[in-house]
Amino acid sequence: MPPRRRAAAPRQLPPLVSLLLCGLVSGLLAGCTAPASVPAPGDTARTARTAARDVRAAVAAWARQPPAQLAGIPLEGWAYEVTGVRRDGARATATAELRYRLAGHDTAAAGSAREVRLGLAGGQWRVTGDAPAPGAPPQLWDQGPVAVVRGAHSLVLGTGQDGPTLSAIAAEADRAVPVVNAAWPRPWAGRVVVLVPGSVDAMAALLGRPAAEYRGMAAVTTGSVGGGPAPADRIVVNPQGYAELTAEGRAVVLTHETTHVATRSATTATTPLWLSEGFADWAAYRGTDPAPERAAPALGRAVRAGRPPAQLPRNEDFAFGADPEALSRAYEGAWLACRLVARRWGDAALVDLYARAGREQLPAALREALGTDGAALTEAWRQALRADLGSGTPAAQGAGPRGAGP
Repeated sequence: MPPRRRAAAPRQLPPLVSLLLCGLVSGLLAGCTAPASVPAPGDTARTARTAARDVRAAVAAWARQPPAQLAGIPLEGWAYEVTGVRRDGARATATAELRYRLAGHDTAAAGSAREVRLGLAGGQWRVTGDAPAPGAPPQLWDQGPVAVVRGAHSLVLGTGQDGPTLSAIAAEADRAVPVVNAAWPRPWAGRVVVLVPGSVDAMAALLGRPAAEYRGMAAVTTGSVGGGPAPADRIVVNPQGYAELTAEGRAVVLTHETTHVATRSATTATTPLWLSEGFADWAAYRGTDPAPERAAPALGRAVRAGRPPAQLPRNEDFAFGADPEALSRAYEGAWLACRLVARRWGDAALVDLYARAGREQLPAALREALGTDGAALTEAWRQALRADLGSGTPAAQGAGPRGAGP
C-alpha cells in the first residue's frame, strides 16, 4: 500500500497583503473588516463608577441651597443624600433622601424620598428635574407655589389659598397656643406648623392616604410619638372641611390639633386613643365647657335610643374612614370621659394620668393618678352619659368635624 500523503498546509498570505485584499473587497464582502475593539470588563466598571461619581457631584452642587421658589420658607440644613444612581445613555436618575429643617420649629431634620433627574450636555451632568420617589408622598411645594404666613406662635404654609385665608388660620393657631398652655402645663415648643393644601385630595397626597379617609376631617396632625428627636409636628388642614365650620368649630379644631402637638413627647404606643383624643377635645372645650347634649349630639342620640356604649372607645373606633356617626360617638365619648376625670379628680390629675399612660400600662396609670381602675372609671362614665345625655332635645349639630392625631 502506498504511503498515505499528508494534506498540504494552506498557504497563508503575508499580513500586509491580507489587509490590502480585505480593503479592496470590503464593499463586496460583508464582515471582512478588522475586529472591533471591545472594552475590558475593568474599563466598563471604571466608566460606570466615574459616571456615578459625576452624577453625585452634580446633585451636590445643585442642592447647595434650596430652589429660588422656596425662598420664603425658613429652610435650613437643606441637603440631598444620594443613595443610588441609574444611567441610561445621556440621562441619569439619582435616588436621594432630602433632609431639611424649618428654622425655629424643627429640632431634627425632616426626610423626604426623592428622585433627581439629570442630563449629560457638553460632557457635564446637569440636574433637569426633581420629584418624589415612586410611592413616597410629595412635599407641599410639589403641589404648587407656597405662600408663607408667620404668626406669633405659628408658621402657616399654603398652596392654592389666598392670603386672608392663611392669615386667619395663623391667627386661630396663635389663639390656640395659650389655651393649650393652660390645659397642658408641661414643657413643649409652644409653636405650631400648619400646612394648608389646595384640596382634600392634595391633603391626602401629602399624607400618603386615600382622600376618602379625610373627607369628614377638618384637620389632622402628623408626628412621631415619644420623646425622641423628631421634626416638629405638622397640622394639615382639609381646606374644604375647615371652611364649612363655624368660628367656634374652627377654634375647637385648631386647639385640638395644637394639643396633640403639645402632648406629643408624652404620647406613646401605650396611650389609649380615648385618652389622647379625649384630652385634646377637653383642652379645646375647657374654656367654654359646652353642654354635653350640644357638643356630643351623636352620642346623645344613641343614649336616648337606649343604646349607650358598654365600654370606653377602643383604639379601632377612631380609625380613619370609619362610619361618620360611629366616629363622632367615639370622639364625643372620649371627651366626656376626660371631662369626667377633670371634674371628679381635678385638672392636675387628668394631666398626670395622661403623662403616666405614656410611660406605663393604663391599669397602673389609673391606680397611681386617680386611685381607681378601668371598670370603676367605665361605670362612672356610663352613669355620667345617662345623666348628661339621657334627656333633652337633640342638638342640630355639634362644633363640626373634629381633627385627629396621627
